[in-house]
Amino acid sequence: MTDTIAAERAAPEPLLSASVVYGAAPAGGAIASARAFTADFLAAAPSVRLEPVADERVELAQLVVSELVTNAVRHAAGPCRLLLELRQDTLEISVFDGETAAPVPRGHDPRRIGQHGVEIVVAVCESLTVEPAPEGKRVRARLSLLPE
Repeated sequence: MTDTIAAERAAPEPLLSASVVYGAAPAGGAIASARAFTADFLAAAPSVRLEPVADERVELAQLVVSELVTNAVRHAAGPCRLLLELRQDTLEISVFDGETAAPVPRGHDPRRIGQHGVEIVVAVCESLTVEPAPEGKRVRARLSLLPE
């Protein structure tokens, strides 16, 4: 019981949250739409956070969303869902898809073309976790909104 209480306290309710589902549309359309959805979501941040999110952090959030949605659209059958949860100093980005296998970061290889998405997310985010979900998995990235 103590672990449950501590876990709940560690993750307070978000100040703002929104989600969108991307169906079997062409991958490029879902990715562009997810980037725009993220920018619009963060533009609403001052209404609950008291200050705007810096442009640099919005761009990083869009990059993370692009990578996670790209993985879901390319490697999982069926729709994927993007969930954004704004906390005071962090943005939690979750992508749900129907594939149970976790994305695997590949070793650094500057000669490799593509397949750097998980490496990029790990490099810019505070954390990246993969959790089982009822019909697949949830990939969750936590991005700091504080300036570096």
